[in-house]
Amino acid sequence: MTVYREFIKSNLDFSTRPFLCLPEGAGDLTYGAAGTQVEDLRACYSQAAYGLGHRVCLVLDNRPEFFIHFLALNALGVSVIPVSAGLRPEEIAFIFERSDTDLVVSLDQHKSLVAEAIRQCDTAIPLAALEHLSPVPKPFSQARRGAPDLASEAAMLFTSGTTGKPKGCLLSNEYFTGLGRWYADMGGLCALEPGAERLITPLPVSHMNAMACSFMAMLMSGGCIIQLDRFHPSTWWASVREARATILHYLGVMPAMLLNAPPEEEDDFSAQIKFGFGAGVDPKHHRTFEERFGFPLIEAWAMSETGAGACIAATQEPRHVGTRCFGKALPGLETRMVDEQGEDVVQGTPGELLVRRKGPNPRQYFFSGYYKDAQATAQAWEGGWFHTGDVVRKDSEGYYYFVDRRKNIIRRSGENIAAVEVEGVLMQSSLVENCAVAPIPDEIRGEEVMALIVVVQGQAKTIETAEKIAASCRGALAYYKAPGYIALVDSLPMTGSQKLQRGRIKEICRDLAARGECFDLTPMKSRSRQNNKGARA
Repeated sequence: MTVYREFIKSNLDFSTRPFLCLPEGAGDLTYGAAGTQVEDLRACYSQAAYGLGHRVCLVLDNRPEFFIHFLALNALGVSVIPVSAGLRPEEIAFIFERSDTDLVVSLDQHKSLVAEAIRQCDTAIPLAALEHLSPVPKPFSQARRGAPDLASEAAMLFTSGTTGKPKGCLLSNEYFTGLGRWYADMGGLCALEPGAERLITPLPVSHMNAMACSFMAMLMSGGCIIQLDRFHPSTWWASVREARATILHYLGVMPAMLLNAPPEEEDDFSAQIKFGFGAGVDPKHHRTFEERFGFPLIEAWAMSETGAGACIAATQEPRHVGTRCFGKALPGLETRMVDEQGEDVVQGTPGELLVRRKGPNPRQYFFSGYYKDAQATAQAWEGGWFHTGDVVRKDSEGYYYFVDRRKNIIRRSGENIAAVEVEGVLMQSSLVENCAVAPIPDEIRGEEVMALIVVVQGQAKTIETAEKIAASCRGALAYYKAPGYIALVDSLPMTGSQKLQRGRIKEICRDLAARGECFDLTPMKSRSRQNNKGARA
């Protein structure tokens, strides 16, 4: 079934149960009431001739309206593309152009940002505001004949890659329904009670976790989604209590921030929260968090590309808390760990994780491919295995442990940042002769962006120079992508073929940061400012 058909099925079974928790204490929207809104919106899009094969970009933030539009468009066979308003116009324009979108629906507060992005595109893409959507602008082309099915495209998510630019990740209805079924059937510590769960998440709907994982798990089990606008450490537990959440989703950054608050008598949530579900909790915080707040943090592994095809979660004891263990693979999943030459490593030795489904369809539940990038898709599936880029190890009992990322990706507060993209922007500065970007550890945000920069001859290696270089990034990058630390160096380690020695660069960055031999520019990084004002985000 499609995502919409799964919703219709749940609506029959749970019509009076809560489906979406509305913001600002406005109560819950039931499955029945949501169904009415979905059908009304479906009619609006249908009247404008939207159908199979069309795509619509949604700039709707983490709001309930996003899910209503997703369902209404899915009913017609229209693919949705969630777009974060935290991106710069140049980054949004890239998504618009690479997705061949037919329409952009935006919150009124983001219209100027979206309009600027459209002005940078070669095509005049129609823009409609959520607050006054009707009549819906018509699409460029006619819809394809037929009805949406499991293989139909349901969404396109843009995911960072080592090429430096995001790639359009095509996700089918089977991808979404498979992920929802996997979650609903996990069992163990993550057993769901049909029609009773309330899942709170601050993760952005432009990522697969919120859009596909938590949303589909609740939709297919009759649960309620509590979608926060973002993570607010100071009010997090108040939100959890007020919304009566029974499950929460987290990123590794969240436990660290929550543990920073002074202990309180109300810290024990063992009677309310069944489990937290996420990835990347710092090993030294894992057990401390569970003992203080009274529920387990279930570490899991997946990627936008893998969907339910290769999800692994530590849902059963022993979970090996504090070791970066993310559980055992379920039946139906095949894995390999290989070295840089593609050879299988000895058990217990770290290697890149390769995954696929057993049986005649090794790509079942995975992404459908990268849009208009057959070469990248083929590379990802080289040799019949999906190459994750993540380095893991597997012990003698079949447990998997996360080690590192082979791909040159920096993961800051749950956002994937391609080092090559940041380097490309830095190289546009007249002060920069050469540069390299790598992650360094950050206790709160997991990783922070650090840049090694060779300045042009005659330029002073001062904090003022570093600040000018960092400031030049904010016109072209989202705030979180800019370097938080800069070291001005004489040269960069290169290979014989004049390629950056990425491993060595990571070592240098970590060493310089540990010794304090770099400029700390993190106070310049802020969600609200790309104008050099404000505090670190």
